[in-house]
Amino acid sequence: MIFEKSLALRTRFNKTISGGCHTYAKGDDQYPEFYAPYIVRGAGCHIWDVDGNEYIEYGMGLRSVTLGHAYRPIVEAAYRQMQLGNNFLRPATIELEAAEAMLTFVPGADMVKFAKDGSDVTTGAVKLARAYTGRDMIAICAQHPFFSVDDWFIGTTAVSAGIPQVIKDLTVKFNYNDMDSARALFAAHPGKIACFILEAERETPPAPGFLQGLLALCHENGALMILDEMITGFRWHNGGAQAVHGIVPDLSTFGKALGNGFSIAALVGKREIMRLGGLDHDKERVFLISTTHGAENHSLAAALATMTIYRTEPVIDTLNARGERLAAGIRKSIAEHGLQEYVSIMGKPCCLLYGTRGPDNKPSQPFRTLFLQETIKRGVLMPQLIVSYSHTEQDIDRTVECVHESLAVYRKAIDEGIEKYLKGRPVAPVYRKYNSLQGV
Repeated sequence: MIFEKSLALRTRFNKTISGGCHTYAKGDDQYPEFYAPYIVRGAGCHIWDVDGNEYIEYGMGLRSVTLGHAYRPIVEAAYRQMQLGNNFLRPATIELEAAEAMLTFVPGADMVKFAKDGSDVTTGAVKLARAYTGRDMIAICAQHPFFSVDDWFIGTTAVSAGIPQVIKDLTVKFNYNDMDSARALFAAHPGKIACFILEAERETPPAPGFLQGLLALCHENGALMILDEMITGFRWHNGGAQAVHGIVPDLSTFGKALGNGFSIAALVGKREIMRLGGLDHDKERVFLISTTHGAENHSLAAALATMTIYRTEPVIDTLNARGERLAAGIRKSIAEHGLQEYVSIMGKPCCLLYGTRGPDNKPSQPFRTLFLQETIKRGVLMPQLIVSYSHTEQDIDRTVECVHESLAVYRKAIDEGIEKYLKGRPVAPVYRKYNSLQGV
């Protein structure tokens, strides 16, 4: 593969756009130095870069494109709506249609508010919880890596420059599947915690009764429970991970797959809480997610079309079947290369992750970079192992072949030294204090 045009564009991107991209997870520092393609188009699970290279993609727009790139029924629905106009002085009827449809997918919720991205709705949920409880502090799950770009969350990470300490002090952490850590927070901050926010599940499933126990503990202590379903929604189950695990949170947030790549997110929850952002109460008003483009009509049309496909086609079953095929093939290859100590596959089939370790058996960014380098060279863009409805069995089998070849290089690097095989600098964590990797 040739990357001449992509390499030439890097300087222009970084000179013109702060960070060189609009999502840090897509940044240059997340990809091998000489194998970071710039994309021009996609179709299904395939994408093409400026040099004409074709890839099978396993990030799918950071999990937002669950059906496939340029998926015709979604694109056509958005196009038809755009011909009618996108944004009016008063609400459009499609807003009500999309809201009613969304609530049929989340039966434990009574009301919805749409926005353009996940950060808006998670921050909206936090604001509602603070208003409803009259408390200021937020408890976040320490094992879940991202909730919002806003200060209440980013202030807890290494990338907290520009955020006042007084804001940082209002957010505390608990551990997943650890009720004692949650109880300890309530004991340490009595009457101060407004809510606990977490994902229902990542690569580790909830222990029996954990989610239900946490909800009960929150209510016993006058707090709310918020489930972040950005990743699990429209991937674990049509009703999200809360439907899988039999939990009805006070508030929950959806996005990503809801619009199959179109910008749409949703905050849903119980009426008594959500109505604080409305006009039919005599309490202090909550200014809840009031944005110019929050109900952009063509994105709502995309969401409606997406929900229709989920109702009528076996999307979730297909995601799981493709993920199982992918995981089985890669695990077989790992075993054949004797790399069980160094490469691991984690998570549910519909949302797999992989781990990379070096000869010292510790997590390794250089070896992650080597794996990315070798798979990209073979036409697979694989920062995660995220499948879509468009991945065919043939795509999966071709990917397993590429991974098998890449793991052969990984094996050599373990035995002979990575410096013989890795070109350029390693990738770096997004959450680091300095670009130079100081203070990581």
